[in-house]
Amino acid sequence: MGRPRHNFNYVDLFAGIGGFHQAMQHLGGRCVLACEIDAACQTQYRANYPHTPLVGDIRQYDPTGLKDYTVLCAGFPCQPFSKAGQQQGFNDKRSGDLFYHVLKFIRSNPQLKFIILENVRNLADKKENWQEIQDRLTELGFCITREPIIVSPVSLGIPQTRERVFILGIRNNVRDKTRLKDESCISREDLKLSQDCRKSKCTAEAAFSILQKRVSNKYMVSDEQAELIKAWDEFREKVKISTIGFPIWIFCFGCDIDDDEKFRQSINYYSMPKWKRRFADHNRELYKTNRTVIDEWVKKYHMLNRIKIHQKFEWNCGTDCRSAKDCIIQFRQSGIRFKRPDYFPSLVAMTSNTPIIWDDHKKNFRHITPKEASRIQSFDPHYKVRVSDKCSYHQFGNSVNVDVVRELGSRLFQLEMKQ
Repeated sequence: MGRPRHNFNYVDLFAGIGGFHQAMQHLGGRCVLACEIDAACQTQYRANYPHTPLVGDIRQYDPTGLKDYTVLCAGFPCQPFSKAGQQQGFNDKRSGDLFYHVLKFIRSNPQLKFIILENVRNLADKKENWQEIQDRLTELGFCITREPIIVSPVSLGIPQTRERVFILGIRNNVRDKTRLKDESCISREDLKLSQDCRKSKCTAEAAFSILQKRVSNKYMVSDEQAELIKAWDEFREKVKISTIGFPIWIFCFGCDIDDDEKFRQSINYYSMPKWKRRFADHNRELYKTNRTVIDEWVKKYHMLNRIKIHQKFEWNCGTDCRSAKDCIIQFRQSGIRFKRPDYFPSLVAMTSNTPIIWDDHKKNFRHITPKEASRIQSFDPHYKVRVSDKCSYHQFGNSVNVDVVRELGSRLFQLEMKQ
């Protein structure tokens, strides 16, 4: 794909480490103001965009004197809408009001033509939140995406599943009326977006294509993690679980318990929700069918002495992977997950969830590096990292995917009427 030149100015609100900046720069944009309150993100932003004016708390900035821009980008904070939070939406006392500070920028600049907003997938699940955004932006004279535009990088062939909702807008008086006949909304068809923009277009081992050849030993997994990966890979091979459709929970095996009713009492079976009972039943049957093998394995790796999340295992590879070395692995709250290497799971701000892969050069399992995380988020190869690895994982986990924003921005800009 070529690099179209639009030659426009834009503001980058809640700028993070510059995902929007890279996307807009690729499309020909010049950033006249970035706004980011986090000090570590400011460090990254200044290192990569030293000539961009950067301010802190958006609540303390008066945008009335800033007119020289036609595009507004804002990945406004997701915590009020995220499933990981309390989902208070605009009523969230800490950051639920920040969307209204975006509106101050829009109101103060009659030259503004385009709006590109991004947030977590969950924002679109609550009708009242979505309607509030649409109503406020429509009142200000913008034609807004009719329905949530939910896009994942995998739909562009980028090896990461990461569903995010985008709100795109164009000021009514600059829209191409031959393409946008409805002055109140933009449809997927107007943007030429297919309905499968969340469906994977990645090849079987696409995730491995972004890996570095040689990395530092500091990214190797701990001895405990290496042993757990080995243990669960051995379990998979001994018990032949490639095609089962439930997670493995050791605490639901009922090791050394012969009576099923006694087993149920030991795990408080009758107080469990139905879905959990179903998984408990499956695990009990798996244990009874393979008792001798499983008992030997449990004893060999001291699995009953492990913390509970290490006693949980998910094999999401079917018959596509021969061993753990062919997989992407995550240590999650729900257990240790092995998945196919067609794409990485969504990068998240929690560093404990950083994906793990087999490094053939090191002959060991390792975490992906910050450089690899930046590639997953489509950042420029020359992007500078000036913070710790832990901080960097957090930052890339919070960032927008550059190529997704670039693609959506390009399609939105094409809706402007020709001069």
